[in-house]
Amino acid sequence: MSKTSPAEILEKHYQLALKNIGSSSIKSDDLRKRIEFICRCNANKAPIRFLMSCLLAKIDDPKVDIRKPYTEIDGKNTFSGRFYDERYVEAMVHKYKLPCNPTTAYLTPAFRNLDRVLTTDLALVGRPREVYEYALKILDTVHRKKETPQNLLQEIIRFLLIIKAEDENPMQQLLADLKQADDVLPLSSEEIVTLLIQHLSSTNSSRLPVLIVAAAYEAVNVKLGEVGLPLQAHNAADKQTGSIGDVEITLANDDKIVTCYEMKDKRVTKNDIDVAVQKISKAKNKLDNYIFITTDIIEPDVSEYAKSLYDKTGVEFAILDCIGFIRHYLHFFHRHRNLFLNAYQALVLAEPTSSISQPLKEVLLVLRRAAEADKR
Repeated sequence: MSKTSPAEILEKHYQLALKNIGSSSIKSDDLRKRIEFICRCNANKAPIRFLMSCLLAKIDDPKVDIRKPYTEIDGKNTFSGRFYDERYVEAMVHKYKLPCNPTTAYLTPAFRNLDRVLTTDLALVGRPREVYEYALKILDTVHRKKETPQNLLQEIIRFLLIIKAEDENPMQQLLADLKQADDVLPLSSEEIVTLLIQHLSSTNSSRLPVLIVAAAYEAVNVKLGEVGLPLQAHNAADKQTGSIGDVEITLANDDKIVTCYEMKDKRVTKNDIDVAVQKISKAKNKLDNYIFITTDIIEPDVSEYAKSLYDKTGVEFAILDCIGFIRHYLHFFHRHRNLFLNAYQALVLAEPTSSISQPLKEVLLVLRRAAEADKR
């Protein structure tokens, strides 16, 4: 009889959680509350995938010590939690669009390169402190055989399904309201700019400028003959992804990057520009433009420094105001303004909640519904 694969284990527990979404398999109220706290913690979702990878490893191989998810730990019965996370958990998260981080938990500071047994007295650095304390207590619960990893894995998935449903219900209603207004006069360019300003003023909106520029290219890529490459995860470092900027543009039918955009929610400095020069010096091909988009003020001496680099590098560097950039774009491509707004909305809604929170997604739909209500 063939051994059940980790992917099959996850699928089995997903289906069990889906079937029994209204009832918990965990008898302890305290344990159930800890799991719910971890799953609902929007400020830090790394422990969710961390726990799922450890529980999966324990189910896959009962001989491992669930408190030893690093092969660097001394002694026997260690395992690579990152392997289970990246190979199996990540695939399920993306397949079912579960409200988790899109990238591995093992590159977050608290879970990076640990070399000791993860006992409950270990102080993992991060906020909120409770998510790490609860995660370690859950590992200890399995180690002491107070609860099975099967029940715990099913319970985590169950709560993720509950949260996903809670998030989708108001979103579906908002989207339905917008569809009813499909025949209204499109918002003007300046009305779209106002909507974007309001959206950018929301909390935790640092990802939005990236999506604004990406949507701008997506709306007119056929006209321009230029295409934006798929966006990298919000918290992925350039060194890890091999990317040069936040938004990378190529010519149609060509994989050579010609323009890069780097977004800043603070003032661009000369040091930022120097770092960009170092990055493009290592690029496979020569860029035409490297453009900084900022939501802060642009200092004249920094702007002049950027301009001065063309003679030295052959690449044009520029610093643009985010709203100024999109305002000019919307007037220049006036007949495509609704395509831009639809592309922006689609990109915002498609982002994982780790980079665009559910409330921030809902804010966009509410703002658009309110703006278009005046057109009916």
